[in-house]
Amino acid sequence: MYTQLYFDYNATTPCDKEVVNAMLPYFTENFGNPSSSQHPYGWLAKSAIEDATLSIAKTLGVSSNSLVYTSGATESINMILKGVVRKKKTKGKHIITTKAEHKAVLDTCHFLEKDGFEITYLDVGIDGLISLEQLKSELRTDTILVSVLFANNETGTIQPLEEIAKLTRANGSLLFSDTTQALGKIDITSVLHLVDFACFSAHKVYGPKGIGLVYMKEMEEAHSIVSFIQGGGQQKGKRGGTLNTPLIVGFAKAIEVAYATLEKEKIRTEVLRNRLEKGLLAIDLSVSNCRSDMRLPNTVNISFPFVDGASLLSALSKTIAVSNGSACNSASVEPSHVLVAMGISPTIAFASLRLSLGRNTTEEDISMAIAVISEEVKKQRENNILWERKDH
Repeated sequence: MYTQLYFDYNATTPCDKEVVNAMLPYFTENFGNPSSSQHPYGWLAKSAIEDATLSIAKTLGVSSNSLVYTSGATESINMILKGVVRKKKTKGKHIITTKAEHKAVLDTCHFLEKDGFEITYLDVGIDGLISLEQLKSELRTDTILVSVLFANNETGTIQPLEEIAKLTRANGSLLFSDTTQALGKIDITSVLHLVDFACFSAHKVYGPKGIGLVYMKEMEEAHSIVSFIQGGGQQKGKRGGTLNTPLIVGFAKAIEVAYATLEKEKIRTEVLRNRLEKGLLAIDLSVSNCRSDMRLPNTVNISFPFVDGASLLSALSKTIAVSNGSACNSASVEPSHVLVAMGISPTIAFASLRLSLGRNTTEEDISMAIAVISEEVKKQRENNILWERKDH
């Protein structure tokens, strides 16, 4: 059992006990294949999936027909981007996204560029927000899709999707937003009425790993996108493969549990986040990279000049689980592309920490995190000759 403080909830969350209990019968007792329509084992599994889907749809305020299950947000992103462009390429080959997207979007866009599609990467300001004027100027008659991350996983910045949707709608372009980080932290029901596509992962909201969702607005243009995975015709031909009954049941329970206390938990987490941020900003020369008023209630991103980020993370790993960016980019030795896109120098970006709070974070955790990080930054700087000479 780990005794570390956990401040990496944007990477993943522990599976809620209610979620585990809801899933267990579908591993051992009601284990049937939901596509087996000839006997009760299959009927029970199919019924469980239908109930789970109706529950998710009701909570999120959408139609159950608009939901497609995947293995997670990364697959969902691939499904949406590749499916849309293959269907719409006769209209155009232009896609607009941002430089601060999750790597799953950026890497898929780079793949599509090799396939002949033209990608425009919008800048973001020091607050992490795109310029609506730049988006407007980049929209073209052949722009088939605009992909804008709703809530950034590194800084928590929330993009103005209402204004973005007005521009894309007026231009006749489809709008996709990766809403993975927002689910369970803030209410996203209104967001889903603005976009044509969205995606989620259960493990970000105290559900199991390995299950995700695609939301497709109920309209012919969205529902006619080409299937990403063929084989079996499941999910109305949108995604082949045996449906994972226990994980789907768990996903539905996780969303239900999250929404039961959503507003209360949002307020509690925001108070803790502000206290943590204030405590870390008391460290000499530290700077917050969360500069937008519109942000997630649980995310703190702080830079500590004159500190080697890799050494700081290594030292902290003994007592506190934190990161310097997206878990999906852990193999990279580059500075955070999100922070660099915001105009932060690579040196400062390297010396940054992302701390993300969650359901189990306590007041005591905040106090200890501030004390541990403050002490470790001090130690790191004592061994840095540049710190000694900073005033010269």
